Amino acid sequence: MSETLDTIKQQISENSILLYMKGSPQMPQCGFSAQAVQALMGCGERFAFVNILDNPDIRTELPKYANWPTFPQLWINGELVGGCDIIVEMYQNGELAPMIKDAAGAAPQEGDNA
Repeated sequence: MSETLDTIKQQISENSILLYMKGSPQMPQCGFSAQAVQALMGCGERFAFVNILDNPDIRTELPKYANWPTFPQLWINGELVGGCDIIVEMYQNGELAPMIKDAAGAAPQEGDNA
């Protein structure tokens, strides 16, 4: 198993709400990441993130591990929720906020780089 894969698994296990994205929540580097951040921030809880542009190994390995080809990727309690379209749709139909609140209640987030 690769060191990068170990890092990914550790990040996912240590952060109950984790967004793999391009850029940071304060400065998203793509429109899809920006939309995902807006939806997450709308839920009112802190979340961890990994800027895949600063982590090319993770950018390469995560799609294979997750069996999900694109970014952003939202992970809640170790489970892949999905990408931008799914995150925004879940936010709009009211499914995302309860999931985020439950996850945030289960384990406090640092809200920093994972």
